[in-house]
Amino acid sequence: MTDEAAAPPEPGATGAGPGPGPHAGGTDRVGVLVMAHGTPATPEGIEPFYTTIRRGRPPTPELLDELVGRYAAIGGTSPLTERTRAQVDGLAAALESQDPGRFVVRYGAKYVSPTIEEGMADLVATGVDRVVGIVLTPHQSSLGSGEYIRRAEEAAAAASPPPALTSVDSWHRTDGFARLLAGRTRTALDGLASDSHDASAPQSGAGGPARIAVFFTAHSLPLRVVAEGDPYPDQVAETADDVAGLLALDTEPGLTWGVAWQSAGRTADPWIGPDLLVEMRRVAEEGATSVLVCPVGFVSDHLEVLYDLDIEARQLADSLGIAFARTPSLNDDPDFLGLLAGVVRTAADPGRVGPAASTPARA
Repeated sequence: MTDEAAAPPEPGATGAGPGPGPHAGGTDRVGVLVMAHGTPATPEGIEPFYTTIRRGRPPTPELLDELVGRYAAIGGTSPLTERTRAQVDGLAAALESQDPGRFVVRYGAKYVSPTIEEGMADLVATGVDRVVGIVLTPHQSSLGSGEYIRRAEEAAAAASPPPALTSVDSWHRTDGFARLLAGRTRTALDGLASDSHDASAPQSGAGGPARIAVFFTAHSLPLRVVAEGDPYPDQVAETADDVAGLLALDTEPGLTWGVAWQSAGRTADPWIGPDLLVEMRRVAEEGATSVLVCPVGFVSDHLEVLYDLDIEARQLADSLGIAFARTPSLNDDPDFLGLLAGVVRTAADPGRVGPAASTPARA
């Protein structure tokens, strides 16, 4: 069940000025299309939203009741509309600060308005002849970021005149991204230690059961994605390795860490595992007293974080008698948006050396 990002500014609401002309440095202005999933705006919009996601097949009454219940548990609707609006506005502000007058930023969603096509059309209407496309998900997947990019490519090709489009396929290894996640993970680990009733108890010895289990999670995808050579699972593992390496988790006594997958869809196809809830049961049986989840595949608070982790996973932890914590989402953290601005600037100027120098981009 996917609710990865939301409907932010009205088309044309973000970016400096109405036209494309040269910015202060004399370089033509560049459009930026920020893409994300979208979310129902009201409880009444849940059924048509998921009917669209399911390619015209309405959810069964049982599934619809469950979906409505999940949204009700987090307040009736997802907060992603506000979260993504803040991210898009913050990215535009960061770009303006780093390179005044150069970038025109618009938003396009996969399932709600403004759509990817509407966002691209709005950029073309401003007169830009180059566009950088970036998806608010760090990892590349044919079923995730790949679908957004394909739609952006089609929208650009259909425009008159068609702008040149450079798409950022992934940005999970952009300099600074793992450090942001590592900082949140360290703070959460320290909080677990201080809140534990037996924090002063001796740690388990070599070969004994871990007391703290850290899981780096991302949205599961059908296993056929792996069979087709999709880079998504490997990239998620790279992010986990990067964060664990920065924190030297392998050297911490009484701690284990790994990748787990969450929020798998209700289909007949098998999905990527191991599932987080299964892993939580396993580590509890092995003697873990605490579980920490760092959802590296998500950059905003949304249904898969606020319900699948904060409610469902926490309830399981309570039933298992273990402590549970989750790292805070990046949301509109200025450091995160400054990092994304560096990704966009590097994509706009491939020869530029900057924070996104190692991020694959496709022209």
